[in-house]
Amino acid sequence: MKSLTFIRNKSLLVAVTAALAVPVALAGDPPPQYAASCGACHAVGVAGAPATGDVDAWAPRLEKGMDALVASVRNGLNAMPPGGLCNSCSDEDYAALITYMATAQ
Repeated sequence: MKSLTFIRNKSLLVAVTAALAVPVALAGDPPPQYAASCGACHAVGVAGAPATGDVDAWAPRLEKGMDALVASVRNGLNAMPPGGLCNSCSDEDYAALITYMATAQ
């Protein structure tokens, strides 16, 4: 009986370790700049950033309109620096990134 408990515990440990090692996959293909810029904070909601895929967190922001959101990224807002870590992004890139992050994953 003791060996069965050991095997069960060891199997659980292996399963948990494997689950933690698998990266989180988001639905759809992110824009190319996401991983190098937005994802640094928005993947998990660092410093009050709305998390990617959290539709409820993004809803009040989207109500302001895309032009206002793009301006917030371009100029910086709260802890987000100007350009949102993507200084080479165009306004169209910002809009695509915002749309991706605000969409349920």
